[in-house]
Amino acid sequence: MTRLAALHERATIAVAADNPTVIAGLGRAAAVRGRPLSVLVECDTGRRRAGVETPSQAVALARQIAASPRLRFAGLMFYPTENGWDKTQTFLDDAQAGLRADGLDAATISTGGTPNLPNLGRLRGCTEHRFGTYIFNDRMQIEAAVATLADCALHIYATVVSRAAPDRGIIDAGSKVLTSDSGGLQGHGLILDYPQALIARLAEEHGFLDFANSPTRPDVGDVVRVLPNHVCVVVNMLDELVMVRNDEIVGTLAVAARGRVR
Repeated sequence: MTRLAALHERATIAVAADNPTVIAGLGRAAAVRGRPLSVLVECDTGRRRAGVETPSQAVALARQIAASPRLRFAGLMFYPTENGWDKTQTFLDDAQAGLRADGLDAATISTGGTPNLPNLGRLRGCTEHRFGTYIFNDRMQIEAAVATLADCALHIYATVVSRAAPDRGIIDAGSKVLTSDSGGLQGHGLILDYPQALIARLAEEHGFLDFANSPTRPDVGDVVRVLPNHVCVVVNMLDELVMVRNDEIVGTLAVAARGRVR
């Protein structure tokens, strides 16, 4: 809450909450800076992550936010499942009716997710859509049919450091770069130069390759490009990214949020 209060002093922000305890704490953070903090009620319509599960719960939290002199009720936030937009519409309509009955206005109705980009415009009353992965895209977005290989902008360059047997090898990129998040896909990334090869398993510093189904195979010292399964967690592992345009390095980009959890 101390960090939130400091950020609230120098920027216009809104935060989300799904329970009374957090809302009470947000009020204390806002009090430190002496100006209201905007709060959205997070709602769950099937993804089963964070969020209240019923419209009546959403209205009750909105009522609590509005009753705090230090907080401002800003609206409702959703992250629908890809096929759950009808359910989300029903939730929103019921919640809006309850809010109007209490004289409350949800100025922001927020939806989210790069996999939900094809659903833009489906939710009546939506005012914004949050999407992040699209800036790079990854194998998961290809699998979700919202990106193609040509849309994927981030690649990991790794060097083959071992070919101890004809059907296997090792690259110098392991879980500290590729991460252990498989995204439900086979292997821990797609080797673009050898698409039939499999990054079968990971150690911290190394990826273990299976060439059983690959007609061509790299040699020790060859550099390969890997398309990550889940680019979000890969970026979080790195201090900076190398920016390339037309096969030329044009600079580096610092990952500003790296290591900021404390």
